[in-house]
Amino acid sequence: MEFLEGRTVGIDLGTTYSAIAYLNDDGEPEMIANADDRTITPSVVLLAEDGNVLVGPSFERISIEEPEHIVEAVKREMGNKDFYVVYQGKKLTPEFISAMILKKMKQDAEKRIGPIANAVVTVPYYFNDVRRKATQDAGKIAGLNVVDIINEPTAATLAYAWKKGEFGRVDKDFGERTLLVYDLGGGTFDVTAVKYTSTSFKVLATDGDVMLGGLDWSQRLVEHLCEQFKQKYGEDPAGSPEAMLQFTQECESAKRALSKKSQIPISVYYKGQTLTISLTRTEFERMTSDMLQRTKDTTELVMVQAGIAKGGFDDVLLVGGSTYMPVVEQMLQDVTGTEPSRGLNPEEAVAQGAALHAAILEARASGEKSGMGKALVQRLKQITTSDVNSHSLGVKVSDPADKSRKINHIMIPRNTSIPFDVQQKFVTNVPNQTNVHVVILEGEAKDPDACSEIGDFRVVNLPPNLPAGSPVEITYSYDASGRINATAKELTSGAVASTEIVRSSGLDASGVDVFETLATSYSVE
Repeated sequence: MEFLEGRTVGIDLGTTYSAIAYLNDDGEPEMIANADDRTITPSVVLLAEDGNVLVGPSFERISIEEPEHIVEAVKREMGNKDFYVVYQGKKLTPEFISAMILKKMKQDAEKRIGPIANAVVTVPYYFNDVRRKATQDAGKIAGLNVVDIINEPTAATLAYAWKKGEFGRVDKDFGERTLLVYDLGGGTFDVTAVKYTSTSFKVLATDGDVMLGGLDWSQRLVEHLCEQFKQKYGEDPAGSPEAMLQFTQECESAKRALSKKSQIPISVYYKGQTLTISLTRTEFERMTSDMLQRTKDTTELVMVQAGIAKGGFDDVLLVGGSTYMPVVEQMLQDVTGTEPSRGLNPEEAVAQGAALHAAILEARASGEKSGMGKALVQRLKQITTSDVNSHSLGVKVSDPADKSRKINHIMIPRNTSIPFDVQQKFVTNVPNQTNVHVVILEGEAKDPDACSEIGDFRVVNLPPNLPAGSPVEITYSYDASGRINATAKELTSGAVASTEIVRSSGLDASGVDVFETLATSYSVE
C-alpha cells in the first residue's frame, strides 16, 4: 500500500453518526471535532435546491426542506445497485452520498490538523465484499487515499487495549485476554469474540445483521404513535412524508431520553391535531423486545462458535450509540456473566481504533519517515492481527440430487481463521463439455440467488470427447489482507484458469472518475 503526503486518519462511517480521529504526537488516538465543535457528525445529507450539499444539517434546517431532499441511513444501501437518489437530473448512488459525508468530515478536520491524504475507513464485520468495495469507492470519490477497510469490532478492540496500555508493549506480559465486542449502532449490528495479548489479537467468531440498529427501535415507536393518532383522530399520519419526518425526529429524541429517564412525554402534530402521550421505559422496552432478543440470540451463537462459556470473558465492550439503552447492558450481563465496560465512549471507540490501525500500517510502510517517534513506531510494529471471514465462500455447482438445479457449495465456511486455503474435486456435467464456468459466491444460503456473486472465470479449450464426470479440481484461498484467489484445473488435460478477487474498487475506474468529477462540482457544507 502507498501512503501519500499528508495526514493519516481513521474514519467511522456510520449509519446515523460518523466520526474521525488521528494519532496525536503523544501516540494517543484523538477525535477531531467538526465545524460545530462536535466529535460526531450526523450521517444525514440535505440536497438543497441551490446546488449546495449540507451534511449533518440541524433539525430546524431539515424541517423547512422537502423530505425527498433529505437522505438518511444511506449506509444500509451500500453496494445496492438498485438504490439511487435523483438530484438535479443526476442519479446519485449510495457511494456518492457517503462520499459527501466523508468530504465534509475531511474538510472540517483539515481546518484543525492540516491536509489529510490517507484514511482507514471502518465497516461492520458483517458487511459482505460488495458493501466493502462500495465503502472504499466512497472514500476515493471524497478525495481520500483509502489504505484499508477495517471491521468495526476490530477497531474497537484496538482502541480498548491501546488505551489500557496493553497493546504493543513487549515489556508487559499479562497473558491472554478474551473480549466480547457488542456493537449496536444506528443501522447495523454485530457481535464479535476476540482473544488478545500485548502484541496480537485473534478474532474467534463473529455474526450480525446489517439491517438492525437504533433506527429500528425509533421506527417501532413511530409506528406506535401513528396507531395512537389514528385511534384518537381517525387520521393516519403514515401517508405523509412531512409528518413522518417530524414523528421520526421526536421518536429519536424520546428514545435517547428514555436511556436516562424512566418516563417521558411525547408530542406529535398532524393536520391541526396534537397527540401527547406519556411513555415509560418499560413500555418502550416491551414494544421493542423482539429486536433485543435477536441481538441476544446472535450473542449466544457467537459465544458457542467461539467456545466461550458464560463467565469466560475478561470484559464485554459496548460499541455504538444504541448501547446506551439500559436494557442492552442488563441483557449482556445476564448472557455473559460479565458486567459490560463503559471505559470507552461507544460513539468514538471505532474511529479511534481506525486511527490506530492507520498508524500501524503507516509505521510498517514508512517507519520514522511517517513523522512518528522511534519508540512509537516500534510499539506499533509489534502488533499483529488474525481475522476470520464473516461470510462463507462457495462455488455454484449442480445439485447431485437434481442436476437441473444449481446450489451453493460452501468451500470456506464463515468464521474460518484467515489466511486459509482449500481444495476440492468436482466433475463435469455432460459429455463433450468444452469449458468449465466457475462462479464464486459469498453467503450462507443453499440457493445461489440468495448469495452475492463476487467473481467468475472459465477453464476453456477442454479436450474433445471428454466424458461426463471428468474430474475438475477447485482451489480457494483467502489471504490475511482479504484477497480471494480461485483456481480450477481440469485434471484430464491439465487445463487451468484462475482469478483473484481484490477489494480495490466496486465501481470500475471510469465510474469512480465520473463521480470524483461530480463531487468537485458540489459545494459541501
